[in-house]
Amino acid sequence: MPRPLSAAAMGCLLMCSCSSAPETKPAAAAKSAKPTHAPDTFRAHLDTSKGAVLLEITRAWAPYGADHFYQLLQNGYYDGDRFYRVVPRFVVQFGINGDPKVSGLWSQLRIPDDPVKQKNRKGTVTFASSGPGTRTTQVFVNMRDNLALDRQGFAPFGRVAEGMDVLERLYGGYGDMPPRGSGPDGVEIERQGNPYLDAHFARLDYIQKATIE
Repeated sequence: MPRPLSAAAMGCLLMCSCSSAPETKPAAAAKSAKPTHAPDTFRAHLDTSKGAVLLEITRAWAPYGADHFYQLLQNGYYDGDRFYRVVPRFVVQFGINGDPKVSGLWSQLRIPDDPVKQKNRKGTVTFASSGPGTRTTQVFVNMRDNLALDRQGFAPFGRVAEGMDVLERLYGGYGDMPPRGSGPDGVEIERQGNPYLDAHFARLDYIQKATIE
């Protein structure tokens, strides 16, 4: 069992910096992206390389986060994205597009912070950030109760309704991201995209298709 992480270490690990991946929509989609008002509740179906995962999003928990996630799904942003960070009993993280042009454009669309209304319990879905006002596209699923993240401003906007067992089977043999591990470097994913992952981290699992139910 991995050694428990301190609250400070967990915060560092969740910084924002992905896909054998199906094609993404044109990079130009982000240029004209406008704020989207998501339904009060909706479900996102992730067809992954290990099986189906169903996320249930509740807008009242974190409206800015839910709206942005809905917009990303509408634009096919997560199609083909790798689960580039799989840390047992901590988090599963994804959300860097395999095309650097696409991820570069969407990473400029930062969203305001949401107040933390729900706890980061096991199975909740939360945007990653590197500080106030830095949320863009990367999200993580808490694979245990990470309540220390509540005090650091990480606001869950949904939960895993089905498929926690699928997430627990994702390949995590590469370890955590640098500097704590030898897994994929988020900066290099953003810079090189899927070719970097194909060359060095070919066993990563991925999202084949992410759709709104």
